[in-house]
Amino acid sequence: MAVDRWLLEQHESGKQPPTLRFYTWSPPAISLGYHQKQYLEFQQNLRTNFTGQGHKLDLVRRPSGGRAVLHQGDLTYAVVTSGLEGSRLQVYAKICEFLIQGWRSLGVELNYGQAGRGYIHKPNCFGIATGADLILADGSKLIGSAQLRKGEAILQHGSILLNPDADLFQEVFGKDAFTPVQLPQNFHRETVIEALIIAACDCFNMETELKPLSEVEWEEILNQC
Repeated sequence: MAVDRWLLEQHESGKQPPTLRFYTWSPPAISLGYHQKQYLEFQQNLRTNFTGQGHKLDLVRRPSGGRAVLHQGDLTYAVVTSGLEGSRLQVYAKICEFLIQGWRSLGVELNYGQAGRGYIHKPNCFGIATGADLILADGSKLIGSAQLRKGEAILQHGSILLNPDADLFQEVFGKDAFTPVQLPQNFHRETVIEALIIAACDCFNMETELKPLSEVEWEEILNQC
């Protein structure tokens, strides 16, 4: 999350090009939205308690808004770009097109959620699907996204549920907090990443260049944490 924020700041100042990034989490963690101020019961002991599966859950805060996201068995994507015009939902739609197209190439059709402002009463991001989220035909939420703007620069990142542990979701958020995702098959994350990169190149009319962060850049990011 700190890397996402740093990339946004660098792009806004003209020091980094638009970026597409994918990453996973170890150990499992919960990210809280920037404006999520209420520390619920499940949040208070996360730094010291272990789950029933023996996983220690870390707690981090996102630079973007939204509800709590349990990062376990998921793939996180991040897009940093600029020059997109329109309302927040219109920009979501422009960026999410590569997610829809990439999953379609894997035989999975996605649609936007329909929930309204009721999401503010849900601590769990995957407990409800808004117009910024992507759902499967059965209504289960596959991708939850959040966005942050800094000047003309935009960061949109989100969680893609590939192999979620339903028991762990219920342990953290309570019963009936999670609708199991029913994909037609088990997709390896490298297969998903490859499909999404191809789709992004097509949707954004771009070419990609793999660019690892340098030691100096990592030090700068860590010093901001």
